[in-house]
Amino acid sequence: MSENYRKEEETASWDAGEVRRAQAQGKNNRSTPPAQGRKRHPRKRRGINPVIYLLSILVTSAILAGVGWLLLSDLCAFNKDPLTTTVEVTAEDTMGSIATKLKDAGLIKYKWFFRLFAAFSNADEKIGLGTYELNTEMDYRALILGMHSSSGNMNADTVTVTIPEGYTVTQTIKLLASNGVNTEEALMDAAKNATFDYDFIDNDSEDITRLEGYLFPDTYEFYLGHDPEDALDKLINNFYNKLDMTLVDQAKERGYSLHDIITIASLIEKETDGTDRGTIASVIYNRLEGSGDKAGTYGLLQIDASLLYALPDHTGPITETDKATDSPYNLYKNAGLPPTPIANPGLASINAAFEPEETGYYYYALGTDGKHHFFATYEEHLAFVNSSQYGG
Repeated sequence: MSENYRKEEETASWDAGEVRRAQAQGKNNRSTPPAQGRKRHPRKRRGINPVIYLLSILVTSAILAGVGWLLLSDLCAFNKDPLTTTVEVTAEDTMGSIATKLKDAGLIKYKWFFRLFAAFSNADEKIGLGTYELNTEMDYRALILGMHSSSGNMNADTVTVTIPEGYTVTQTIKLLASNGVNTEEALMDAAKNATFDYDFIDNDSEDITRLEGYLFPDTYEFYLGHDPEDALDKLINNFYNKLDMTLVDQAKERGYSLHDIITIASLIEKETDGTDRGTIASVIYNRLEGSGDKAGTYGLLQIDASLLYALPDHTGPITETDKATDSPYNLYKNAGLPPTPIANPGLASINAAFEPEETGYYYYALGTDGKHHFFATYEEHLAFVNSSQYGG
């Protein structure tokens, strides 16, 4: 064998061995990561069966539609058997117990849904104490309106109380107590310490003046022995419902808070003869906003009714000694408004405070004819006071 032939044979044998070793090494390295730069193809995932997916959507939609229809039928009083019954609302009732009574009477099916509707429609401010005749033709809204106090018949253990315009908190409490709504002590304690859910009530104060101006004068029906906090809240809530929020916003734009407006309204209420609210309002605003040099008042309202609020036991005419009284309610000494309203004004006086007449008057005085006479200057006012027409 030639030397060249042996070299070729040895080379061929070496190449074959190398191939076998490379193949064996490849088998052993199958579990190792692929070389850098070589892409791995993601494993294909099994897709959602479209038929099952569609069926699940249809079933869920059908369930929701069915539940929605049941709730809508109860809300709108659809498909209910004819029924008329009575429901009594007492001072102890909550919205939950009222819903239970309606369900037990067969007027609604879903108490939780009625309570949800009641919360969004402020039903607690509309439902009053009483016994009401209701029927299954009434939807949720009609049921709530049907339980307004003016729609029901109060039972024999109730009392009707009319609170006059211009009564103070103290006078109002005495009137309620004298009619058996509750004791004067219990009502007074509620006036001082109860928490009332209105932002215009100072719940941090423990003085009854915090309610002054907000116990709206009107005719009310109460249970004998009525919860004192609920009884007072009934008056406050009536005040709140009478407010025209547009006028409140307009007053704020002029720089007057609701507290200011009700304080002015209380001054008007205690001063008016019933025919001149708007004119008295104009005098108050003129003195608050006008030139002190022009009228000689320097922001002093000089209203006797406010001074008398500080002197509840006072009798007879106002004297110079009275005008020297050290009190923030003495508007002969203190410029501007008193710290609180001095009475609970009626709606006419409140509206006059919101929208006073426009006049040039800074003074008024009572004449022998029982009417107020108004003047632009102190000289005119003084001349009237020194005349036989003055009736003060």
